[in-house]
Amino acid sequence: MFVKRLVVVPVLALLAGLLALLWAGPAQAVVDHDCGDFATQKAAQVFFLQNSPSTDPHRLDADGDGVACDANPCPCYLGSGGTTGVAPLVSSPARRTVVEHARVTHVVDGDTVDVRLGSGRTQRIRLLGIDTPEVYSGVECGGPAASAAMRRMLPVGTRVRLVSDTTQASSDRYGRALRYITRTRDGVQVNRRQVWLGHATVYVFQGVPFLRTADFRRAEAAARAVPRGLWRTC
Repeated sequence: MFVKRLVVVPVLALLAGLLALLWAGPAQAVVDHDCGDFATQKAAQVFFLQNSPSTDPHRLDADGDGVACDANPCPCYLGSGGTTGVAPLVSSPARRTVVEHARVTHVVDGDTVDVRLGSGRTQRIRLLGIDTPEVYSGVECGGPAASAAMRRMLPVGTRVRLVSDTTQASSDRYGRALRYITRTRDGVQVNRRQVWLGHATVYVFQGVPFLRTADFRRAEAAARAVPRGLWRTC
C-alpha cells in the first residue's frame, strides 16, 4: 500500500497541474482590448507590438499604418520593433497651449495664411493637421480649388482665433506657426472644414498624432464617401 501511494500521489499532482493550465489558457485568450483601455498611445503601442501586430487581433491599428490608437494622448511610442530603445519614443512636449487673436492679411494657398496679431506683428500660419495640393513649383490637381476655398473662408480682414497643439511643435522649419484656425464670427474650425470639403487630406507629421486626429479622419472619410473636392476631381 505504501509503494502504491508513492506512485499515485505524483500522478494525481501532475494531472491537476495540466488541468489548471488547460483551464487558464482559454480564459486569457478571450480577453479583448480597445484603445479606451490604454491611458496613452505609448501604452497601446507597446501592447500592440507584443500581441501579433501583423494580424492585430485587438483591432488597435484601425488604419493599418503600424501605429496603434493614434488618437490617444502622448507620451507616444512610434517604433515597430522592440520596446527597450528610447529613440522611437516621442514624449508630449512640455509647453503650454498658445491662444492668439488676429486678422487675416493674405491667403497663401489651401493650408497657409498670413495674419496680423494683436501686437501688430505679421505671422505666417501653417494650418495644423492638414495638407493641400501644391500651387507653387508645379500645380497639382486640386491645388487651385483648395486655395480658392481658403480665400472664401478667410477673406482679408477676417477675425480668427489661433490655437497651438501641445503634442506638436509651435512652428515648422520654415518659421511658420503651426495652429488650428477658428473663424471668430461663427466658430467655424477652418482646418477641419478644408478636410470636410475635400480640399485637404489629414497630415500627421513624423507619425505623431495631433490632438484632433480622430475628428479630422472622420471628416476626411465623409468627404471621400460623397465624394467631394479632390476625391471627386483628382
